[in-house]
Parts: sequence; structure tokens; C-alpha cells
Amino acid sequence: MADLTYRSPKSDVRPSPIHGQGLFARQAIARGEIVAVKGGHVLTRAQWADLEPGLGSAEIQIAEDLFIAPARSNHRDGSMLYTNHSCDPNLAIQGQIVLVAMRDIAPGEELTIDWATTDDGDYEMECRCGSPRCRRTVTGKDWTKPELQEKYRGWFCWFLQRKIDAARR
Repeated sequence: MADLTYRSPKSDVRPSPIHGQGLFARQAIARGEIVAVKGGHVLTRAQWADLEPGLGSAEIQIAEDLFIAPARSNHRDGSMLYTNHSCDPNLAIQGQIVLVAMRDIAPGEELTIDWATTDDGDYEMECRCGSPRCRRTVTGKDWTKPELQEKYRGWFCWFLQRKIDAARR
């Protein structure tokens, strides 16, 4: 397995009550601390669409038509962030590929991100985050919701923030 993604030594991957494998804090993580940096190959939407059926969800969108993802099955595990979705996350993206702590995180907490801050896709899924603030259904267009734009002001990935700003003009 090629290690393409950086995950903090203060974290480890283990089974998650949210879904499959998750990333968890082994030690305390301070607000603003870098927790992970997504690695992989830069692929167009069409290239990723061809690969995704065989590799599963393993990408992060970085522009309208660009994604960072594994390009081969033996790179999948090494490119994974293992950050599950939560409607009450403790991580957020800064820029395009860097995930930082939104608040102080205690040892044992699962490290999660709200996909509304990173995704612009055509999907819908039942949420299993277990948060009292759970939206129950998560879509690839949640970033368009005014209440989430307000909640995550300053925490959206670059290309989504540009879309939000353009819509406000």
C-alpha cells in the first residue's frame, strides 16, 4: 500500500459506529491543528467516474471538474482520509486538501467532517452520524443551504466558497 495521504500521528483508523472504518483521535488535538492532508492523483470528473465503481468512494473534489483520488486499487487504502460524515463535525477543510480541527478534540473522539463543506455532487444518503443536529439525509448539494453556509462560513473548500460568493453577488 502506498501512503499517499497524511494522517496525524495523533490519530488512528479503526471501526466506526458511523460507517466502516473511521479516523479517531489517539491523543488530544488542538483547535486549528492539521489532522490530515488528502493525497492521491488529480483526475478529471470523467476519469474518476470510470474508476469509482471499482474503487468506491475515495475522492475529494478540488474544483468543478477535478478530484484527488486513488488511480489504482492498491493505492486506495493509502489515499483514504477515513473521515466519516457528521452533521456536527470536529474537522473542516482549509483550502482544498488540508483538514484541521474546528475545536479542541479529546482522545477517543471520531474525527468527522460535514461533506456539505467539500462536496458538489448528485447523491443523497441517509445520515447515520447520531448527532442531535443530524439532518437525517445528506446530499451532494447541501452546500447550497443558507443555514449551512452560515454555520460553516470560513470552513468551505476553496471551489465551493467561490460558488457561494458568486451566488451572493
